Formats: sequence, C-alpha cells, structure tokens
Amino acid sequence: MAAPVLRWGCPGTRWALAGVGGGFRHRRGASIGSTPSLTREQSTVAQKPLHTAQKLRKGEHKWAAVVGLEIHAQISSNSKLFSGSQVCFAAPPNSLVSFFDASLPGTLPVLNRRCVEAAVMTGLALNCHINKRSSFDRKHYFYADLPAGYQITQQRLPIAVSGSLVYKRGQLVSKRVRIKQIQLEQDSGKSLHDDLRAQTLIDLNRAGVGLLEVVLEPDLSCGEEAAAVVRELQLILQALGTSQANMAEGQLRVDANISVHHPGEPLGVRTEVKNLNSIRFLAKAIDYEIQRQINELETGGKILNETRSFDCKLGCTVPMRDKEGKQDYRFMPEPNLPPLVLYDSTTLPAGADSQQVINIDQIRDMLPELPSVTREQLVQQYGLLPEHSFTLLNEVGLLEFFQNVIKETRAEPKKVASWVLNTFLGYLKQQNLTVSESPVTPSALAELLDLLERKAISSSIAKQVFQELWRGQGKTAAQIVSEQKLELLQDPAALEQLCLATMEEHPQVVMDVKKGNPRAINKLIGLVRKATLSRADPALIKDILEKRLWS
Repeated sequence: MAAPVLRWGCPGTRWALAGVGGGFRHRRGASIGSTPSLTREQSTVAQKPLHTAQKLRKGEHKWAAVVGLEIHAQISSNSKLFSGSQVCFAAPPNSLVSFFDASLPGTLPVLNRRCVEAAVMTGLALNCHINKRSSFDRKHYFYADLPAGYQITQQRLPIAVSGSLVYKRGQLVSKRVRIKQIQLEQDSGKSLHDDLRAQTLIDLNRAGVGLLEVVLEPDLSCGEEAAAVVRELQLILQALGTSQANMAEGQLRVDANISVHHPGEPLGVRTEVKNLNSIRFLAKAIDYEIQRQINELETGGKILNETRSFDCKLGCTVPMRDKEGKQDYRFMPEPNLPPLVLYDSTTLPAGADSQQVINIDQIRDMLPELPSVTREQLVQQYGLLPEHSFTLLNEVGLLEFFQNVIKETRAEPKKVASWVLNTFLGYLKQQNLTVSESPVTPSALAELLDLLERKAISSSIAKQVFQELWRGQGKTAAQIVSEQKLELLQDPAALEQLCLATMEEHPQVVMDVKKGNPRAINKLIGLVRKATLSRADPALIKDILEKRLWS
C-alpha cells in the first residue's frame, strides 16, 4: 500500500488536494465556512418535566447513577480532514464543499497534517498513550447529510488510548476520569428542517470537517461532575489551540450515556442523550435523566435502550429513536487510506521528509502551559484562593483582564481579584456581557484602584465611580472624582469638629458606647459619614471618636 499523504491545514499554508495513486485533484476553494451542529432527529413528543428538588426523594439513596461521555471537538484547522475545503462558521450554505465532500465518484481523501498534530497534542495533554500505528475505518449509516453513506473514523485502532483527566468537583475535591480513546473522524453535514413547507434542506459546509472524538469511561455519577469534566477539557483544548471549543457555534458537542442501578448489582439499561451543546444544559439533562430513570423503576416501569434529546425549554429529555436492535454500522477498513504511522525521536527514519512524518516527541516539547498549572501559579504568585483561580480561568478573557489590571496598579493582587471577581464580574453577569464587551477597561479599573489605594476615595465612593465608568461616558476615574467632588476629606481638624458635633447631637448613643455597647460606636461612625456624604475614611473617624469618647 502507498505511503500516507499528509496535507498542511495550518494557518497560512496550503497543500492542494491530491488523489492517492493518480486519483482526482481539486483546486483550492475561495469561500470559507462551517456550521454548528443540530440534532439529527427532532421529536415532537412533549413530555412533562420532572420537578427535581435538591433533597433526596424517597428511596433515592438506594440508587447509583453511572454516566459516560462522548465528546466531539471540532479541530482548529483552516481546511477539512480529508479535503482542501476551507472551514469557517456561518458561511453561505454549500459554499465550502469540495468534490470529495460531496462524494463525487473518483475523488480520494488526503489526510490533513494539522488535524493529526492536533490529535497527538491533545492525547499527550490528556496523559494518553499515542499509538504509533493507527488506522481509519468506514462507519456506514444512511442519512441525507452524509452523502457518501459512511463516515471515516477510527473504530478499531484510534490515534490515542488510555488517558486520564483530573477535574475539580465543586472546585475543592480533585477527581479523575479515565479516557478510553481519542479518535479522528469526519463531521457530517447539517439538515435544516422546514416544517412550514414540509421539506428538509441540506447544507454540506460542515461535511468533512475534522473532529476529535474523546471517549470517556463511565466514571461519572451526576450532571455536576460531567459539567466540570467538559469545562476542564474545553479549557485544555483552548490552551492547546487544538480546538476553539465554542459550544455556541457547535465546535464542542457532547453525548451522555446514563444508567442507574442498585449498588452492588449489575449496571442498568442505559439511555443516550445526544448533541448537548451547552455545559449548563449538559448538567440539567443528566440530572433530569437520572431522576427520570429512578422514578420509572420505582413505579414498576422499564428503562428502554434508546436515544433521547434534551428540550431546554421544557427542561426534560424526550425520546428520539430506540436502540433495542443493535445497529449494524458494517465497519470496514477505509481502503483509500493506508495506516497512519507516527514516529518518536528513536524511530524517526534518517533523512525523512519533515513534511510527511510526524514526531511525537517534537509535539510533546511544544505543549503549552495547561490550565491546572496556570491555576497553581495564580495561587502561589498572587496568594489567591483556589476557587478564585478557577473562576478566573472559567470565564473567557477574565484571566487576561485580571493580569492587565495587575500590571497597571499598585493595589495588592488580592484586592484586584476581589474587584474583578465580585464587582466587575457581577456587572458582566447582570447585563449578560462577555469580558470583551465590557465598557470598563483594565486601565480604567487600575486607575480607580490606585485612587483607592492612596486613600483619595473611600471604598463606597470607589463603587460609585465604577458605576459611572460602566456607563461608558469616556471619563476617567480621576475626572469623575474631581467633577463630582468625591475626594476623601483630608483635613483632620474639620473631621474632628464633625465628630464632636455628632456626639453632642446624639448623647444617648454616646452613653451607650460608654456603657460598654461596642455596636453603638458604629452608629456614630455612620452618622459622621452621612454628614460628610461618605467622603471620610471610616477608620479615621473611628480613631477620632474613640479618642474623644475616652478622653
């Protein structure tokens, strides 16, 4: 069999699609695009959602849930897995389809080198064993958006096996999930169902886009764990650059296999919930399905081996199709692709063409810093709490925002983290904005924190100024403070006169303090601050009051 042909798919580099053994040759496509995943079958079955309370239901303690995940991540590559068609989200329908993608006779696959490197890098980051020899298979099934009638995948001998992923449950307890395998495969096209006209339209832009399928062992037990695993994997893929993993654009989709059983007994019949494209919906779908199966079994029902989808509006899973009869995919070796052979430094042939071979050790040396390492460094470098390091990484762009503020302010990192995670992130969530959409820049927040640090303003005034900054009127923190006369009172004599006047006006409160009521002094502090329109330092007010009360 002929040696494998690799084609560059990295930014800025193109290899024309060439047929193996004198086959068909395509020209480069000019248009770009890729489309998000939709559920293949849509059920019209309406199902009343279960009202799952946080407390255990009667008998629920007798059940154990088992959850396994199959995660499909779209590889970050300029072109598809086996053709030269470009990849870009939301391009005009059928504008990114090569002859091979449309399965025209005589066309042959040419493997995209970038996709192979992405699979190897992901496998190494997930502690997998990289198979130096892997193979491709045809998985046969018939659907309108699969023009060839089969999908090229790696069923028998995938590129990576036997890995593991450490994640945090509740950001405190470290747990580990085993990874069965990582395989390369093509994506299918997209079916657009027009119920009004009773027709289905096919868009093949996505057909042939390279996917990494990460298959996890059934080591999970609830939606919270599944959500934590997928989020950690998403961060790893983004750090590696092997996938953008944007679930909103269909670049990361999850299938969940779920069953329940009595501890100590054989595993129960499992159902599969397909095409979950949101971490929040993933957790809800799994927890709903666990509770549905428990309720079904406790009322004498039977769990069917079926495929279900999650209706996010109803908050429940609905049947799609049954799986009682084993589907025969008629797997067979892909005849047009030879085995994929990889090398390491010890097996690399002398004089090998670097464009046609892949060195596992070279890719290992290129691995970037992974999220777990970044979190540890945040804790050690800035003294942050572990849960704060998780939040900084979990929100896209938030870590970079935090680090940019740190560079421009004299405030302590812990104080910066408090403002970023509480005030700044709170405003973002309240208005459903991303970090990149924030009207407050890192420089603006850094300037505000510097004013607070040198005690030019109080903490309450700082929050008032932040609110003004958020309105995006183009003014700096210093300008807002100056225009609205929000500076702290710096004259000790004037502040002492205010304290004396307040004590004279509220003799009963003064008496309560002297009788030993420690809370009474807080009332005096509040009264003085009110008189200064919150422009006085509470600590300074307290010092003056204590001196006058006991002098």
